[in-house]
Order: sequence, then structure tokens, then C-alpha cells
Amino acid sequence: MKLRFTIASLFAFTLISQAQQDPQFSHNMYNRLPVNAGYAGTSGAICGTVIGRSQWMGFDGSPRTFLLAADMPVEVAKGGVGLTIMSDAIGVENNIYAKLAYSYHLKLSSGTLGLGLDLGMMNKSLGGGLNPLQENDPSIPTNGVSGTVFDAGLGAYYTTKDYYVGISSTHLPQSTFNLSSYKYQARRHYYIQAGYNYQLNPDIELRPSIFIKNSATTQFDINCNVHYKNKLWGGLSYRYQDAVIVLVGANVWKDLKAGLAYDINTSKLNPYNNGTVEFMLNYCFKIDPVKPRQIYRNVRYL
Repeated sequence: MKLRFTIASLFAFTLISQAQQDPQFSHNMYNRLPVNAGYAGTSGAICGTVIGRSQWMGFDGSPRTFLLAADMPVEVAKGGVGLTIMSDAIGVENNIYAKLAYSYHLKLSSGTLGLGLDLGMMNKSLGGGLNPLQENDPSIPTNGVSGTVFDAGLGAYYTTKDYYVGISSTHLPQSTFNLSSYKYQARRHYYIQAGYNYQLNPDIELRPSIFIKNSATTQFDINCNVHYKNKLWGGLSYRYQDAVIVLVGANVWKDLKAGLAYDINTSKLNPYNNGTVEFMLNYCFKIDPVKPRQIYRNVRYL
């Protein structure tokens, strides 16, 4: 147990000293708004997504992430709007993200191009609970400290009936947290995401996708989900030098989707954890516009 706590604590402070890192998700194909403001409203529906993630189970202080994202089209604004709220905790560190997104939509060929901007804030807090080997070590906070900074991102997202592709960047200002005597910079992130829907037969559809994230390092996921009658799905993902991921899901009620992902760690951390579990709920619905009542007048009855 002490070994696990030590490894988790060291890993947490490695991330802190390097930069602010966006959380990793396995349901990234259902989670496009938080990393790309251009996505907001492009589905043509009002959508909400909730994701809970417990990473590297078995570690004390292992990462725990909760996400809420919602978006909708807004005709009068010629685009869409979105909201993202996220909490990410690892060890004694806790990060809270909150941002609003606007996407301007352009009809191009058979699809829609969304050009988006998001604005918001990030809060970082470091709690107590660490016992440094060297007493009064200034590099290790033993009392709780916190700070809040401004955040912004840009994204472009193009979607058609058969495929989507997006490119975006988060943490554009690279704001610096001033936490008493500790300073940490939010490193800029870059994303590429793309997916394709291939109808194998009337009942089965293949949906391969890729997700690339670049910051201090580059990570990429390659995924393929198989959908049956658009009601059930299952698939596999590979995250380079990190994990093999099994995904399953279903439409549990009308347009309410529930998904479960299990990450099997393939890095050197594998002997020390019990994998990662991620749960997702997604609900989308469209509001049909009210059509004006049509009146027919026949001059014979005037």
C-alpha cells in the first residue's frame, strides 16, 4: 500500500511540475465538445453527456474525473452554443474547468462547418496531506492552496452524414497559476479527431475513429465500434503505449445511451493497478419547429 501511495504521489507531482494536463477519456468519440468548441450544435439536436472515470484503480490517490457537457443549435445566432463543466482529481491535486462555447455554422457541400470559440476558467487546488522527507521543503505544499485563471480555446469541426473531422486547441493563453510560492502554467493542447460511419448491411454499421492529443507529449487513440441496429454497440480502442480499451453500450431508453469502457493498462504501471473504468450517459433530442397553420379560402364561400 505504501508503495502504491508513493508511486501515485510521485506521478501526481510529475504532472504538476510539468504542466496542466487535460484529462484523458476513452469515450472521446462521444465527447467532442470539451476539446473542440466548433462542435457546439452541429448535431442539430439538444444533447447532454455525463462521464465518470476512475483511472488506475487500486492506487491511493488515483485520478478521478467527472464531466458534464451540453450543447444545442441556435438558429438566430446562426450556430450553436455549449457548456462544459469538469472536475479532475489526482492525489492532492484537484482541477475544475468551466467554459461556454459558441460555434458559427457554415453549410459546405453536403456537410456543416463549425468555427468555434470557448471562454471560461480553470481552478487548481493543492490540498494538505503530504509528509516531505525534508522538513519545510518549499517545493512540497503541506497546507492547502488554490488559484483561478482565465481560459480560452478555438476549434474547427466539419461533419456530414458519413464522417466528421475536427482540429482544435485548448488553454490558448497558457495562464499561470500563482499558488502562494508555487507557480504552474497551463500548457496549450492541440487536438485532431476524425471518424467515419460505414454501413456494412442494414443492421450493422462500423464506426472507426481516431483521436490525437498533443501537449507535453503526444497521445493517440485508434478505435472501431460496431453498432447493431443503432441500439447496441461494442468496440476496441488502442491508446499508444498506454492501454487497450474495451467498449460496450446500448440505447437504454428512447435516445438515452449508456456506455461502459474498461482500460487495460499496457505501460509499466500495469502491475500496480486494476485498470480503469469509465461510464458514460448521453441523451439527445430534437425540437421540431412549429409550422404555421395554413388556411385555404375558396371564393365560393366568401
